[in-house]
Amino acid sequence: MTTKYTEDHEWITVEGDIATVGITVHAQDALGDVVFVDLPEVGKTFDQKEVAGVVESVKAAADVYMPISGQIVEVNEALRDDPALANTDPLAAGWFFKVKLSDASQVDALMDATAYDELLKNS
Repeated sequence: MTTKYTEDHEWITVEGDIATVGITVHAQDALGDVVFVDLPEVGKTFDQKEVAGVVESVKAAADVYMPISGQIVEVNEALRDDPALANTDPLAAGWFFKVKLSDASQVDALMDATAYDELLKNS
Protein backbone atom coordinates (compact mmCIF):
# COMPACT_ATOMS: atom_id res chain seq x y z
CA MET A 1 0.00 0.00 0.00
CA THR A 2 1.40 3.34 -1.08
CA THR A 3 0.50 6.72 0.42
CA LYS A 4 0.91 9.86 -1.67
CA TYR A 5 0.06 13.53 -1.07
CA THR A 6 -1.20 16.53 -3.02
CA GLU A 7 -0.23 20.20 -2.85
CA ASP A 8 -3.81 20.79 -1.63
CA HIS A 9 -3.14 18.61 1.44
CA GLU A 10 -5.07 15.49 0.55
CA TRP A 11 -3.59 12.04 1.11
CA ILE A 12 -4.30 8.99 -0.99
CA THR A 13 -3.54 5.33 -0.42
CA VAL A 14 -3.83 2.88 -3.29
CA GLU A 15 -4.64 -0.81 -3.09
CA GLY A 16 -5.11 -2.39 -6.50
CA ASP A 17 -7.37 -0.08 -8.50
CA ILE A 18 -9.09 1.46 -5.45
CA ALA A 19 -7.75 4.55 -3.69
CA THR A 20 -8.79 5.92 -0.31
CA VAL A 21 -8.68 9.72 0.06
CA GLY A 22 -8.62 12.02 3.08
CA ILE A 23 -7.10 15.25 4.35
CA THR A 24 -3.65 15.43 5.89
CA VAL A 25 -2.75 16.18 9.49
CA HIS A 26 -1.50 19.58 8.29
CA ALA A 27 -4.87 20.33 6.66
CA GLN A 28 -6.90 19.44 9.74
CA ASP A 29 -4.50 21.43 11.95
CA ALA A 30 -4.97 24.48 9.73
CA LEU A 31 -8.76 24.08 9.67
CA GLY A 32 -9.27 23.55 13.38
CA ASP A 33 -12.28 21.67 14.71
CA VAL A 34 -14.13 20.09 11.76
CA VAL A 35 -17.90 20.44 12.16
CA PHE A 36 -19.27 19.35 8.75
CA VAL A 37 -18.22 17.40 5.68
CA ASP A 38 -19.92 17.33 2.30
CA LEU A 39 -19.01 14.03 0.66
CA PRO A 40 -19.49 13.15 -3.03
CA GLU A 41 -22.19 10.81 -4.31
CA VAL A 42 -21.27 7.17 -4.81
CA GLY A 43 -21.14 6.50 -8.55
CA LYS A 44 -20.12 10.04 -9.52
CA THR A 45 -17.01 10.41 -11.67
CA PHE A 46 -14.46 13.18 -11.15
CA ASP A 47 -11.44 14.44 -13.03
CA GLN A 48 -8.15 14.97 -11.24
CA LYS A 49 -8.08 18.28 -9.28
CA GLU A 50 -11.88 18.67 -9.51
CA VAL A 51 -13.66 19.62 -6.27
CA ALA A 52 -15.12 16.41 -4.84
CA GLY A 53 -16.26 17.61 -1.42
CA VAL A 54 -16.11 20.29 1.23
CA VAL A 55 -14.89 20.28 4.81
CA GLU A 56 -16.06 22.98 7.20
CA SER A 57 -14.58 23.90 10.54
CA VAL A 58 -15.19 26.52 13.18
CA LYS A 59 -12.55 28.64 11.36
CA ALA A 60 -13.12 28.09 7.65
CA ALA A 61 -14.44 25.97 4.82
CA ALA A 62 -12.16 24.24 2.35
CA ASP A 63 -12.66 22.28 -0.83
CA VAL A 64 -11.51 18.67 -1.00
CA TYR A 65 -9.92 18.08 -4.40
CA MET A 66 -9.80 14.82 -6.28
CA PRO A 67 -6.15 13.67 -6.26
CA ILE A 68 -6.72 11.39 -9.26
CA SER A 69 -9.43 10.81 -11.85
CA GLY A 70 -11.99 8.12 -11.11
CA GLN A 71 -15.39 7.05 -9.88
CA ILE A 72 -16.53 7.25 -6.25
CA VAL A 73 -17.21 3.73 -4.97
CA GLU A 74 -17.69 4.45 -1.25
CA VAL A 75 -17.96 7.38 1.17
CA ASN A 76 -17.19 7.38 4.88
CA GLU A 77 -20.65 7.56 6.46
CA ALA A 78 -19.05 7.54 9.93
CA LEU A 79 -17.33 10.83 9.01
CA ARG A 80 -20.65 12.32 7.91
CA ASP A 81 -22.12 11.36 11.31
CA ASP A 82 -19.01 12.44 13.28
CA PRO A 83 -16.98 15.06 11.35
CA ALA A 84 -14.53 15.30 14.26
CA LEU A 85 -12.97 12.03 12.99
CA ALA A 86 -11.18 14.25 10.46
CA ASN A 87 -9.39 15.83 13.45
CA THR A 88 -8.93 12.88 15.77
CA ASP A 89 -7.84 10.30 13.16
CA PRO A 90 -7.31 12.04 9.79
CA LEU A 91 -5.09 9.31 8.32
CA ALA A 92 -7.31 6.34 9.19
CA ALA A 93 -10.90 6.51 10.54
CA GLY A 94 -11.26 10.07 9.17
CA TRP A 95 -10.93 9.08 5.49
CA PHE A 96 -13.38 10.81 3.12
CA PHE A 97 -14.06 8.56 0.13
CA LYS A 98 -12.83 5.68 -1.99
CA VAL A 99 -12.40 5.95 -5.73
CA LYS A 100 -11.86 3.46 -8.54
CA LEU A 101 -8.86 4.75 -10.49
CA SER A 102 -9.40 5.57 -14.15
CA ASP A 103 -5.72 6.42 -14.79
CA ALA A 104 -3.31 4.77 -12.35
CA SER A 105 -0.37 6.69 -13.82
CA GLN A 106 -1.69 9.87 -12.13
CA VAL A 107 -0.68 8.40 -8.76
CA ASP A 108 2.99 8.42 -9.79
CA ALA A 109 2.92 12.22 -10.21
CA LEU A 110 1.77 12.80 -6.61
CA MET A 111 4.22 13.55 -3.79
CA ASP A 112 5.70 10.92 -1.51
CA ALA A 113 6.07 11.64 2.23
CA THR A 114 9.52 13.20 1.81
CA ALA A 115 8.38 15.58 -0.93
CA TYR A 116 5.27 16.51 1.08
CA ASP A 117 7.37 17.27 4.16
CA GLU A 118 9.55 19.54 2.00
CA LEU A 119 6.42 21.32 0.74
CA LEU A 120 5.33 21.98 4.32
CA LYS A 121 8.79 23.23 5.33
CA ASN A 122 8.86 25.67 2.41
CA SER A 123 5.34 27.04 2.75
